Amino acid sequence: MTDRPRAGNPLWMAYEYLAMVVGLGSLAVLCLIWLPCALVLDFLLPRRLGQTVGRATISWGFRLYLRILTVFCACRFDLAEIDRLRDQGPLIVAANHPSLLDAVMIVSRLPNAVCVMKAALMDNLLFGAAARLARYIRNDAALDVILGARDELQQGAHLVIFPEGSRTLDFPFGASSPSVGLIASRSKVDVQTLLIEFSTPYLGKAWPLFRRPELPLTCRVRLGRRFPPPANIQTFTAELDAYFHFEFGQNFRSTVAIAA
Repeated sequence: MTDRPRAGNPLWMAYEYLAMVVGLGSLAVLCLIWLPCALVLDFLLPRRLGQTVGRATISWGFRLYLRILTVFCACRFDLAEIDRLRDQGPLIVAANHPSLLDAVMIVSRLPNAVCVMKAALMDNLLFGAAARLARYIRNDAALDVILGARDELQQGAHLVIFPEGSRTLDFPFGASSPSVGLIASRSKVDVQTLLIEFSTPYLGKAWPLFRRPELPLTCRVRLGRRFPPPANIQTFTAELDAYFHFEFGQNFRSTVAIAA
């Protein structure tokens, strides 16, 4: 766990509130800047070119955003292991989902990433235009998700998906849906797991959006096990669940033992 010697200091608490405003505000500003550009480019560019431009711009924008958090908001990101996936061809990138920052961190390192997104976010005024230009996949129809993901993987993309379907509610990892196994089985593509670790559960399911962070915030993403395309979806889903629970259950017990 991160040492916080300044916790409780009024000036440091004020800085944490300021960092929260800077962090949330800068993301909104970046999205607003790209919004009209994405709308115009989605209308003018051919589908494939618009998709390439859209994904590369989101990746670059997220990298810039993480840099802002690093410089101004006392955040530290260790994402170097994700870079090893960049030139490995199509992969299903399956990660645990402790925070709203998870997709930001992953996509910042993978310029040809395509995300499975909630339909509400795809229709959102702030995020929707960029997501549609990048041809992200809506999650409101299961068959469309599977077929759309298969098509993207056949074109060489990295498919970013969270097996839990939403941010983790039951720490350290909630139950997986069979969607990852279905997509891997249909596309015949490996599943590469990512293990996301935070010093605090900032912007997690139980962390309100406007609750100040506990700084410094450290975030690390590790490469986990790679699973081949499954023959049995049910068995694969149970194995994926067990793997994530083992990884984070072990780390959680170790942390508790050290703290005690």
